[in-house]
Amino acid sequence: MKLRQAVAVDISLIQDLARRSWGNAYADILSKEQMEFMLSEMYSETEILKHLQNPHYHYYLIQDENNDSYEGFIGYEHHYEDKTTKLHRIYLVPESKGKGFGKKALQFLHEKVSENGNERIILNVNKNNSARNFYESQGYRVYGEGVFDIGNGFVMDDYMMEFLIHF
Repeated sequence: MKLRQAVAVDISLIQDLARRSWGNAYADILSKEQMEFMLSEMYSETEILKHLQNPHYHYYLIQDENNDSYEGFIGYEHHYEDKTTKLHRIYLVPESKGKGFGKKALQFLHEKVSENGNERIILNVNKNNSARNFYESQGYRVYGEGVFDIGNGFVMDDYMMEFLIHF
């Protein structure tokens, strides 16, 4: 597995990977209308470009070197809060789950967070998303929960999780 920093020409690839992974991750959690709204808002070319232009926000593509294929991506933002990095998104296409890509991507994130001087990683995960179990298996813990208005009459009902970097 290799992680490659994404650039503007990768936007359509990120959009495709998001659509492929979301169909599997959220099919039983969100309505099709909410999924389409979120994908169009969160993964628009304008939104991704804005992230890529933010010096604290990083996208990395997860590449399977054996198959020369892209299996997903990770997007995170250093200094989201004091000494805190926010993992905004980590998604894998369905056929690549269970192959260790997620664990390796989180290990990579931990290294980047440490290098950047942050001491904590936070993320939100939908209360009905089994990804919570994955995060807990990697040392993350729930520290809160919230219902967040995302517009267009939709909300996200999430757990807030954290991982503390130990130096």
